[in-house]
Amino acid sequence: MRAARLGPADVVRLGGTGLRTRPLRVFLSALGIAIGVAAMIAVVGISGSGQAEVDRRLDALGTNLLRVAPGESLTGEKARLPHEAVAMVRRIPPVRQVAATGATDAHVYRNDHIAIGRTGSLTVLAAGADLLPAVGGQVRRGRWLDSATDAYPAVVLGATAAQRLDVYTPGTRVWLGGRWFSLIGVLDPVPLAPELDGAALVGWSAARTYLRFDGHPSTVYVRAQDSRVAAVRAVLPATAYPEKPGEVRISRPSDALAAREATESALTGLLLGLGGVALLVGGVGVGNTMVISVLERRPEIGLRRALGATKGQIRTQFVTESLLLSLIGGLGGTVLGTLITAGYALSRDWPTVVPAWASLAGIASTLAIGAIAGLYPAVRASRLSPTEALSGT
Repeated sequence: MRAARLGPADVVRLGGTGLRTRPLRVFLSALGIAIGVAAMIAVVGISGSGQAEVDRRLDALGTNLLRVAPGESLTGEKARLPHEAVAMVRRIPPVRQVAATGATDAHVYRNDHIAIGRTGSLTVLAAGADLLPAVGGQVRRGRWLDSATDAYPAVVLGATAAQRLDVYTPGTRVWLGGRWFSLIGVLDPVPLAPELDGAALVGWSAARTYLRFDGHPSTVYVRAQDSRVAAVRAVLPATAYPEKPGEVRISRPSDALAAREATESALTGLLLGLGGVALLVGGVGVGNTMVISVLERRPEIGLRRALGATKGQIRTQFVTESLLLSLIGGLGGTVLGTLITAGYALSRDWPTVVPAWASLAGIASTLAIGAIAGLYPAVRASRLSPTEALSGT
């Protein structure tokens, strides 16, 4: 007698029946799969969300900012940019904005009772009114330096400097360079110029008057046309310091952000590996569940064989059951990983990004693991003869 054919709906129904009769075991096995998939999707999603945030910030801040700084002389000493560096750089046609800071030997303290030397690694920089627009900075409280405050003992603190000094309110006095300066503003963090976060910024003229600043710029920030950044970068050393262009260093702050993102991607690879291990452990759990299921359901297998079920149909039933179990875990892990990504992104005020390929890869990998994990139990079940299965031996 010829065995009846099983359609796809029949196969799914048979596989689902085995899962419905053991809900707790199914839940625990699917949970192992779900944890692995959730870990993989969360890692990819959080990494993608972080990349989207970096891209968003770069779009807002621009990638056309170049930093000019002195390098080292032939004798190994610190070089100095000439006083005219800013004016000379401004003459390059594609350049749109130029601003500079100048390092001083002064230190800033919360008050005059702080011991000398406990500087908190904060620097004091001379700056002009055009600095903040050039680096894409924003004032959190108060206001920025302008022509009215340039020559007076007024100071603006970077975000880190304000935090370490615990000073945020404009009008508060701080002890700077051996005299009192009045706080007029506090900045938000400046992603493209992080050195400003830990600095106290005073007017260029005030630095000369009160801090014995020599007037040499220590860093020049240059904004150029987007399409001409490479050309401007090539001529900057000779323009900023015509006599010794070899002692000038040029960097692009947006490249530093990209390098940081590349470093984070290496960590992402490690975490993906851990997620893969978790997924493999979940697959072992599925395989173990299916082996036990075969042992417990020997009478059922024997009865189906006695009623005419073929070895192929038995194999198909148990492989389908394993695939359904893995699919439940994969779908649950995809939802869980997406929720974890969304929660983390919202807590950091990032855009939520979960690549579609990550979700598809997670589900595909669970199906592959389910097929492999269910293959041996399915083959073992199909090899049971009706008499052997019904006898329980």
